[in-house]
Amino acid sequence: MTELVVPGTPAPEFSLATEDGDTFTQESLKGQTTVLVFYPFAFSPVCTDQLQIYDEVGDEFAKRDAKLYGVSTDATWSQTAFKEKLGVSIPQLSDFEPKGATSRKLGTYFEPAGMTNRAIVIFGPDGVVRWSYVADSPGDLPGVNLILEALDS
Repeated sequence: MTELVVPGTPAPEFSLATEDGDTFTQESLKGQTTVLVFYPFAFSPVCTDQLQIYDEVGDEFAKRDAKLYGVSTDATWSQTAFKEKLGVSIPQLSDFEPKGATSRKLGTYFEPAGMTNRAIVIFGPDGVVRWSYVADSPGDLPGVNLILEALDS
């Protein structure tokens, strides 16, 4: 795995597919605090818990003027089905093809399994990394308080 992107680093050039067929790039980060939540696979147990828990406290992110996005190497079709099945409102971004390209640039790709690691990267409205975190293993669920504390600091 490449090193996790560190605070103070400007967003690299990247491109992620949105669920509605648009493109989310480093320019999409500008003007708002953005929380990218990288998760390994749609429909896996820990990922299901993670998105449901984060969605339940969506108002806490809104209070902090932060927009949360889920990111995985799943195709947009899988992510949309996952989001609908869970009944969550968190927009999904696909790092499917070229597989893991953005995750690799941010140091959130887990090469041994060919997927994104469970990681979080917070960008400020200027597109610069404010905070980053990678779990010790893809099976570890980062608590929502970890993110809220990072947003508050």
